[in-house]
Amino acid sequence: MKKTKGGLIKELITNRELIWKLACNDFKKRYAGSYLGALWAMIQPVVTIAMYYVVFDIIMGAGAQTGPRATSIPYVLFLTTGLVPWFFFSEALTHGTTAMVEYNYLVKKVVFNVSILPVIKVLAAIFIHIFFVCVMLIMSCIYGYYPSIYTIQVIYYSFCVFVLTLGISYITGAVMVFFRDIAQIIGIMLQIGMWATPILWNIENLSPTWKLIISINPLVYIVNGYRNAVVYQVWFFEDIWGTLYFWAFTIIVFILGTTLFNRLKPHFADVL
Repeated sequence: MKKTKGGLIKELITNRELIWKLACNDFKKRYAGSYLGALWAMIQPVVTIAMYYVVFDIIMGAGAQTGPRATSIPYVLFLTTGLVPWFFFSEALTHGTTAMVEYNYLVKKVVFNVSILPVIKVLAAIFIHIFFVCVMLIMSCIYGYYPSIYTIQVIYYSFCVFVLTLGISYITGAVMVFFRDIAQIIGIMLQIGMWATPILWNIENLSPTWKLIISINPLVYIVNGYRNAVVYQVWFFEDIWGTLYFWAFTIIVFILGTTLFNRLKPHFADVL
């Protein structure tokens, strides 16, 4: 029987306790057996931020970056507010893509609802994301940008990247069962995507034409959103066209992803 988008959402709500438990177990399992445990998940992104800061700010002299309303912020804060959502997207998509293959023993069980597996992977990535959001807020306080009513938008933008990543993961996770090379392709696309997203560079320095072209990337909305919420103090509804475009794009991706997943789902067990 073909499930609708609403049917899938109902399944996720019904299985919310199982999803939460499996997401917690998935997160713990990744670092089981290592001395530092989950600290490894935090060390690598911190080192990455430090490396980019040294190269682009200290060595290349990127300096303060100007944003909406001509507000200027230190480059390290500009960099951190861009990398935090990117780390979440990158990790969640990478693990979401391999969900079916990694949990193949559950996929082969007739009674298990495999639709929740991508959700488990994306949800597990939130634990580290929460840590980095806290680091981002502490760093903003150090530079004099204290939490305000605008900061609550971090929750909204986190939800944005969660839904977008989940929709893409349904596509890549389903394809991964039949075409294992998709994991390598995703890795390459993430490398390209990081440079195509204004994380290390400032979109405000581009011409209006190039800004419009770059903004086709939905992650531009999310990265700029984190900066607007934490330092620039701009409401998401002030960019009404960007908001409408992002949600139109995300809803289409989510519908396509869940439809493809449900179409291919009956064949997962046979291939795995």
